[in-house]
Parts: sequence; C-alpha cells; structure tokens
Amino acid sequence: MKEKEALKPVHYTGMGKQVYRIGEASSDSELLLLKKGVWLYFFLLLFEGALRKWFFPGLATPLLIVRDPLALWLVLSVWQRGLLPSNIFMSGMITVGLFGVFTAVFFGHGNLYVALYGLRIFIIHFPFIFVIGRIFNRDDVLKLGKITLWLAVPMTILIALQFYSPQSAWVNRGVGGDMSGAGFGGAMGYFRPPATFSFTNGTTLFYGLVACFVFYFWFQLKNINRLVLIVATVALLAAIPLSISRTLFFQVIISLVFSIVAASKDTQFFGRMVLSCLAGFIALAILSQTSFFQTATEAFFARFDSANTQEGGLDGVLLDRYLGGLIGALTNSSDIPFFGYGLGMGTNVGSMLLAGKKEFLIAEEEWARTVGELGPLLGLSVIALRLCLSAKLTHASYSNLNQGNILPWMLLSLGLLTIPQAQWAQPTSLGFSVLIAGLIIASLRVPEPDASSS
Repeated sequence: MKEKEALKPVHYTGMGKQVYRIGEASSDSELLLLKKGVWLYFFLLLFEGALRKWFFPGLATPLLIVRDPLALWLVLSVWQRGLLPSNIFMSGMITVGLFGVFTAVFFGHGNLYVALYGLRIFIIHFPFIFVIGRIFNRDDVLKLGKITLWLAVPMTILIALQFYSPQSAWVNRGVGGDMSGAGFGGAMGYFRPPATFSFTNGTTLFYGLVACFVFYFWFQLKNINRLVLIVATVALLAAIPLSISRTLFFQVIISLVFSIVAASKDTQFFGRMVLSCLAGFIALAILSQTSFFQTATEAFFARFDSANTQEGGLDGVLLDRYLGGLIGALTNSSDIPFFGYGLGMGTNVGSMLLAGKKEFLIAEEEWARTVGELGPLLGLSVIALRLCLSAKLTHASYSNLNQGNILPWMLLSLGLLTIPQAQWAQPTSLGFSVLIAGLIIASLRVPEPDASSS
C-alpha cells in the first residue's frame, strides 16, 4: 500500500469508531517519519541489549532508557496533530501515574527521581500503545512480521553460539562488558542464552512474537515467501530447547491453541493448520537427528523436571508462572500501606537509588509490585485497567477472527500473556508488552480498498 493511500480514512472493526477513527495526517512525509519512529523503537527493543553488552558497554546505564525519548517524541507528535485517541485506559493510567508521584514523595520512599522513573511507564510507554495503533495499520504489522521471521534465523544461530560457548566468551558478555557472562541459570552446566537482549526474558519474548507470525503466515501462505517461513519455523522449534525456557514452550503451545481456534472457523484454514503441523513434525524429525539439538533438548528437559519439582509440579508451574502471584497480590493488599511504598521502588533503578544494589525491594511478581508501589486503591486500579484493556482487545480480536481477519487473534496469543501481567518494571518486558498491544490495535485497522482501482 502506498503511503498516500495510508493517509486516507481507515475502516476499523471491533474497537469502536469513537476511539479509533482517524482523519488524514497533514502530509505524506510526516506520517512516514512517524512510522520510521515506530520501526526504530522496534529495532532498539531488539538490539539495545547488544549495544549495552558489546558495542557501547560504557554507556550501558543511559542506554537502558534509550527508547524513552523516542517514545515520548512520538506520543507528543501524535498528540499535537490531534490523532491520539482519548480513552479511559490512557486517561486512567496517566491520572494514576501522576497521583503516584505525589504519594511516593510525600507518603512513600520520598525520592523524586525514583518516582519519576516509575512515572515514565504511565505517561510515555502506556500511551505509546495507542500511538502504534494509530500510526501503523494491518499492512505495517505484516511488514514487521516478515522482518521478524527474517531475524529469527540469525537470532537462533546466536543463541546456539551462546548456548555452547563458555560464559567468558564474547557472545556471552554481560551488560557493561561484564566478563562473568549474561547467561542465567539453566541445566546440565548450560545457561539460558540472552541473545541480543540484556536478560534472558528478551529471548523468550522475541520468540513468542515469532511464534505468532509463524502460525499466522502458515494460514496466509500467499503473503510470505515459503522458504523464509519454513526456515523461520525450524528456527523457532530449535530455539525452544536452546533457550532452556519453559515460558517459551508454554507460549508456543498457547499460540498453537489459538491457531486451532482460528482453524475451526474456516475449513480452508483447517487444511493449512494440518500442513503447518506436518511441517513442524518434519522439522522436529530432522532436528532430532543432530547432536546440537539433542544436547539442547536434554538440557531443556532437565531444567523442566528440576524446576517443576521445585515449584510443586506442573500445576504449580502454571499457577505461578501464568498467574504470576496475582491472587497473592490481592490477598496481601491489606497488609500494604494505603498509598504504598512509592512509585518506582520496585524497579531495578529504584532499588539501586534507594538501597545501592539490585534487589526486589517489594516483589518480583508484577501485580504484587504494582500494589506494593501504589497501594491497594491505585495499584488495583492499574491492574483493573490492564485487565479491561486485555478484555477489550480479546473481544475485538475474536470479532475480527469471525470476519476473516486472523492477524489480531494470533497476536493476542502473546498479548494475553504480557498485557495483563508482564513485568513492566523491566524495560525489555515493558517494551514487548507495549509493542504487542499496539500491534494488535494496528492489525484491527484494515485499510479500505482504493475506489480508483475498482
């Protein structure tokens, strides 16, 4: 679709015209510049860890928030043009964030800088969800998906190198050039590889996004080079054991379940679902004959078994990792001060400024951290807003699925794992949560056919 066509009024389905109806931007060049800004945010999300580890280790600390100025500029640019939608989600988050600064300074930890660091989540990154949804449309999301599949191949090669290399190797160097390595606890003497990210959760989130697009493009083979799709599928399957990540394994299973639901809506999609499963089985059969895959699989299952034992079996794993202590945050909220301990206190930056070291001053689980920082009233309000946004996107995505638009539904398979309870205190996790939410909204924007071409 030409850029000029992208400036025409756009048809929306599922999210409500009063919120997502858009007029024309002031010029082609302005829209193109804003789109480039979103693309830059995407690439910085993928590679800021590489900059902090390998190329500019001396700038590791300022590069931690390298996406913040870009996101702020995009939010202000879209707002100044009158294109930023007004909705209860964004208004609610901004209000809670601003009030949270006040309560943190006067009733909490008392450090303004820590409070402002926490505020950026509410007034920059959360509104950026709707900026992505406003600047991008379905065609842009598909372009990003194709790039993601291309990147999956070198990313898998990288994590294979990290998996088999010692922690002292250059590819495993940590943030700031840390020679002790960036790998995290794995099994059988192997560590979970962080790929281009600062921490291993980035690897899991990236391949979760890859899984969404892999399953989608198996439904829409005409929109992708089949060789690229096959190689990306192999890369995804190889990444599961190489990552030694149970979370990634469950994410791929959930994407598979979402694709089965999509296949049940149309008989032609069911045939393509069978084809994708067949391709996956063939890829697994080929990979299982290689020694590198066998070793990674052994380490993965060793990690799976040991972690399951520690966490009380598979039920404990699912309850803890996918509910993330959400119920505990609710039941323990009465023990927390009404205004909480202070916005930003639960972040790594907050712990460094307040305690002089990285540690969980409040809680590791997202909901418990949110309630601990903001208190029961404000904290539960944030949780409610995140849950309501997730419900709204689920309804819109399912409605579009019934209309033949599968893309938002497949993206939702990752979105429902990140939007409600991803760790927003961690920049990479925050970035992927914002990105996937914005892409879901953008994928609901299906441009109307050009009347001149009909």
